[in-house]
Amino acid sequence: MEEDQNPRYVSRLTRDTMALVLAGGRGSRLYELTNWRAKPALYFGGKYRIIDFPLSNCVNSGIRRIGVLTQYKAHSLVRHLVRGWSHFKKELGEYVEILPASQRYSEDWYQGTADAIYQNLDIIRAEMPKYVMILSGDHVYKMDYGPMLVAHVESGAEMTVCCLEVPVAEAASAFGVMQVDSNNRVTAFQEKPAHPAEIPGKPGLTLASMGNYIFNTDFLFDRLIKDAANLQSSHDFGNDIIPALIQNFHLHAYPFRDPETGGKAYWRDVGTLDSFWLANMELIGTSPSLNLYEKDWPLWTYQEQLPPAKFVFNRDDRRGTAVDSMVSGGCIVSGSLVSNSVLFSNVRINSYSTIDKSVLLPQAEVGRRVRMRNAIVDRGCVIPKGMVIGHDAAQDRANGLRVTDSGVVLVTRGMLGQPEGYA
Repeated sequence: MEEDQNPRYVSRLTRDTMALVLAGGRGSRLYELTNWRAKPALYFGGKYRIIDFPLSNCVNSGIRRIGVLTQYKAHSLVRHLVRGWSHFKKELGEYVEILPASQRYSEDWYQGTADAIYQNLDIIRAEMPKYVMILSGDHVYKMDYGPMLVAHVESGAEMTVCCLEVPVAEAASAFGVMQVDSNNRVTAFQEKPAHPAEIPGKPGLTLASMGNYIFNTDFLFDRLIKDAANLQSSHDFGNDIIPALIQNFHLHAYPFRDPETGGKAYWRDVGTLDSFWLANMELIGTSPSLNLYEKDWPLWTYQEQLPPAKFVFNRDDRRGTAVDSMVSGGCIVSGSLVSNSVLFSNVRINSYSTIDKSVLLPQAEVGRRVRMRNAIVDRGCVIPKGMVIGHDAAQDRANGLRVTDSGVVLVTRGMLGQPEGYA
């Protein structure tokens, strides 16, 4: 067996790695949905939060020294991490620690992605891993980080950037774009270019950075200290660190592909209302690209103890039914029809209502005779009796709701005149 295929070799690399998850992002393109929570704390997939995906990837990959860097409106994120991710044993060399912006090295809060890591150098130094993996905390995907670590070590690179092969039109002005040689060594980098460079031999595709990096630890320290001293820097990996390294150091690009097909892997940036709604809708398909039921790669989260979902009444005019939907624990569908929808925990649908193609976050309650479609309903919203949502965009806007250009309707407690703040 080749060394880089040996599970013991991979496990040695993962044990020598510390992961730092950047989870302080606001997610401003989600508008009111992130008014009271950081984007990584946003709910996804019926029972999870976005932060659960990179954390589960770490644990399943064998990386169990993890720091989560928080900043923007972090209360619900911290609460979730304490409840769902605090069971690791430091004595066994495993932990998930919360690293809030705490002005450890300056009077400023985190000024950029690189500054966030710089302000925690003392914590990394106390652990002294051989490798530091820096991960974005606000993307939805499954990934074994072991092969990426192997590729990093075998390439001899000081830094490795995880990339996706995406259509040029999709990447334009949205991603950092890599240009590589035949050995995947990075030769140029463009930060969110309007006209991304194509991959040689793959017209129409470009190599987009996922915001996930591996560094040799000593090299990371050196570059961050130099960057912190540069008053002209914005202290960001994409804007400053990566472009400054290409000419004089070995940067490696690691294409993230589906391990079974070798094709494009599942990865979603649910950073807009449309993309958040669509990614949840994808999950209710017969064979979704993201399989939440895969036993070999479990998704870990905080699991509240709840009774089973319940469907009540079975009359022609009043039948509790859910079809082509995901319904979480604690939900009650009372004499209503739910179709093509995702109901998070403790959602209550009262009688004579119809819910279609909608995402209802925890503890939402729908009154009687409500008609709803193409909606995102925030946690704890109480939809008044008889309200119609998603059938007339002009009326939705007149009611104070946010409607996207594609017709997805966001409903929050503030829009309904109800108390806000619990996320």
